[in-house]
Amino acid sequence: MKLYYLPGACPLATQIVLEWMKLPYELQVVSRDELKQPAFLALNPIGSVPVFQDGDLTLTQSVAIIEYLTDLHPESGLHGSDARERAEVRRWLNFCNSDLHRTFSLIFAPQNFSADDAGKNVLVSKATERVQFLFGVADKQLEGKDYLTGKKSIADPYLFTIMTWAKFKQVDLSAYKNLARFFDVMANDTAVQHAQKRQQEG
Repeated sequence: MKLYYLPGACPLATQIVLEWMKLPYELQVVSRDELKQPAFLALNPIGSVPVFQDGDLTLTQSVAIIEYLTDLHPESGLHGSDARERAEVRRWLNFCNSDLHRTFSLIFAPQNFSADDAGKNVLVSKATERVQFLFGVADKQLEGKDYLTGKKSIADPYLFTIMTWAKFKQVDLSAYKNLARFFDVMANDTAVQHAQKRQQEG
């Protein structure tokens, strides 16, 4: 198994799942310039990470990759034990992907959506407000729980990864005590620490 990644980007979520499952995998760091080169575009025409390879299979999109891994290893228990639990995991995994991640893209790259500085500033401001609201939804879900669905699942690494972006971009989450506890639980997880260390080592 091989995972192409940009340090700190969303492939960290897949990597944490690989670590939790104790699966052997190879990491391939990709620069922002390489993302737009023909060799990488042959793997993912969108020019983004993650790209995941397992034998002759090449997958893109974090949700597809993570769910593929749980299909291979249902014994991990990271996707729930029945239809009801799996639906709940999917709900929060897609919340992270379709709501939080999508909105955060406006903060990271407003130039993709507006050509003038005033427009970019408005986008960043409004997107930050929306991200804070969405984190508030996650905070309520985490009341009395260490993990989004009450037990460790594939949704948690995605939320943790986006929280690292919030810290990097100085999005104020100080009002959300449940999220702070969740972040500490994840940050102190040995597998999470190993994933982050491997990224730093390149």
